[in-house]
Amino acid sequence: MSQDELLVLIYKKDERAFTHLYDMYSKSLFSVINVLIKNREEAEDVLQEVFVKIWKNIDTYNESKGRFYTWILNIARNTSIDKLRSKNFNNSQKNLSSDNFVNLLDDSNKLTNRIDTIGIQEFVKKLKPKCIEIIDLLFFKGYTQQEASEELALPLGTIKTQNRNCINDLRNYLKI
Repeated sequence: MSQDELLVLIYKKDERAFTHLYDMYSKSLFSVINVLIKNREEAEDVLQEVFVKIWKNIDTYNESKGRFYTWILNIARNTSIDKLRSKNFNNSQKNLSSDNFVNLLDDSNKLTNRIDTIGIQEFVKKLKPKCIEIIDLLFFKGYTQQEASEELALPLGTIKTQNRNCINDLRNYLKI
């Protein structure tokens, strides 16, 4: 079945179209989702949610604005990002058992090497302590500026300004 034939059936809400849609795109969408989510079970849940969104929102797809695959890929990416930012997901990540981290503790060099593959952490260590703390939260731990603001008990504007200043200091060390 071609993509154009599939789209006609999806617009008609033909049940066969959902199966074809899933067969055609599930592997590639799951790959994108799994790279972002990094948890197979959660990624499978997000994939299911993505296909429901595609099915329910097909009327918002506009061929003149882009390809169908690009449209569904954006739905998958945005849904994954929404999942990562959700409180439930963040809480579930915080409550993982210590068994998940035993191997990391055994060899901390492996963790450091994965986080710092380009050696930027050596330059970060030369910054002021406040900059080290902010950059660690924002770039190495993946906090949003709002989350860093809450963690450090500083106003969001202060975090943004200090982050910009710290990045400028880092650029000076790197001579960029």
